[in-house]
Amino acid sequence: MTPILVRPVREQLEHDRVIRLLQARYKRRFGVGINLGSEQTAPVGAGPDAQFPDLVLNQAGSGRKLAGVVEVETNESVNQLEAMAQWARFGRLPVEFILYVPAGVAGVARRLCADHAIGVTEVWTYHFIGDQARFSQVHRSPLAEKLAAARAAAAGARRASAKDAAGKKAPAQRAKPAAKTTAVRSAAKRQPVKPARAAAARVTRKKR
Repeated sequence: MTPILVRPVREQLEHDRVIRLLQARYKRRFGVGINLGSEQTAPVGAGPDAQFPDLVLNQAGSGRKLAGVVEVETNESVNQLEAMAQWARFGRLPVEFILYVPAGVAGVARRLCADHAIGVTEVWTYHFIGDQARFSQVHRSPLAEKLAAARAAAAGARRASAKDAAGKKAPAQRAKPAAKTTAVRSAAKRQPVKPARAAAARVTRKKR
C-alpha cells in the first residue's frame, strides 16, 4: 500500500485516468493487469511479500511471466517516503521498472532515484492539454545495466556480511593460544623433578 493513503480527489481522478490510458497503450505488446485505486487484483509475488504496482506487464503469449511493472505518481506522491517504500522495492525486481510522473516534478523524481540508487529503467512525464494526455520519456536505462547494478550491490552486501562475521570470529580464535599456554604452564608445574636434580639433592644432604 502506498504511503500516500489519500490523494486529493482531483489528483486521484487524474492518476486513475493515466493508468487507464497506459493500460490501453501497453496492451499492444504485453498482457496488462492493473491495480486501480484501492484494488489489489494484479499482484507481483505472493503472500506477505506481494506487491501491487499500478500496472503489471506480462510477456505476451507466456501466461503470467513478468516483464515489467509501471508506477504512476502525482504531484503529492513524488517524495522521499514514496521513493523508499515503493520505488526501491520495484527497482529491486529483475524486470523493467517504468515510472510516470507529472511534468513539473520530473527533476525531483530523477534526483530521488539517483540519491537512493533505485533501479528504474524508464522515467516518463505526463501532462494534459484539454482532454489529451501527452507522454514524454526523460530517462532510459537498459535492463542489463539495472541487473548488473543489482548484482554488484548484492555482492557488496555479501562481502560486508562475511567481513563482519570474520571480525566477530577473530577474538575467539586469538583466545585459544592463550588458553593453551596456561595449560602448558600448569602441566609443567605438575611434572616430577628430573633425575639429575634429585641426585644433586642427595649429594648435598650427605655432605651435611
